[in-house]
Amino acid sequence: MPAPTALLRAPEEVAEEETPMIDAPEDNDILLEIAPPEEIEAHSEATPTTNTNTTNTTDTPMQESPTENTEPRPQFSPAKDTTLAHRIETRKVPVPPHRFSPLKQTWSKIYTPLVEHLKLQCRMNIKNRTVELRTSKHTTDTGALQKGEDFVKAFTLGFDIDDAIALLRLDDLYIETFEIKDVKTLNGDHLSRAIGRIAGKDGKTKFAIENASKTRVVLADSKIHILGGFKNIHIARESIVSLILGAPPGKVYHNLRTVSARMKERF
Repeated sequence: MPAPTALLRAPEEVAEEETPMIDAPEDNDILLEIAPPEEIEAHSEATPTTNTNTTNTTDTPMQESPTENTEPRPQFSPAKDTTLAHRIETRKVPVPPHRFSPLKQTWSKIYTPLVEHLKLQCRMNIKNRTVELRTSKHTTDTGALQKGEDFVKAFTLGFDIDDAIALLRLDDLYIETFEIKDVKTLNGDHLSRAIGRIAGKDGKTKFAIENASKTRVVLADSKIHILGGFKNIHIARESIVSLILGAPPGKVYHNLRTVSARMKERF
């Protein structure tokens, strides 16, 4: 039986239909043809490049995944001012005998800033001759008790009530106390003359030291109390020490003028 002619092909016909192999050109035969920039731009606009690795996020908006808890957020009211003094503390300030009468006379000016400004409870114990301070539930400042004690103590040392109130209003004020014997051992008339040199005639030297150094000085027998800032106390103490050691007042005045001029230049 003869083979069907539709299914059989000659080997020559099959070889013609297959794609012929193309030999790679040698290096000398390669020619680079660069197209003009107008054709490159036209070609790039006609066939935009697509990146299969990256997803286009501008076409389709992001869809948020549904949250498990869809309840609204809770709304809390603002916190209230709570008292910082959690426990009640008490301080007792002893009053010297020579300052108890001035304390009675100016008691209305003393307890007013303690109660209204510091929110403390205070009372004057006549039997024990002390001023008792105590915190309460209305006290908001943790350092109110210490400030109140410093204020009352400054008054008992001999400072004026207006100068003592400055301790409550300002944070950088301090009180320094020292004796004349701490500088130089003096007895009898020598100690009296040293106190006289510090005070001066009618207190002029003491006032000059206070005005130049912006401090307050109290002479209580052989003890000296200075109220002011840290640097100001240092200036006043140096002047008083010079007077105790025997420096003439004129030299001390000259040094105070120089120091006060420098302080004015700084400010």
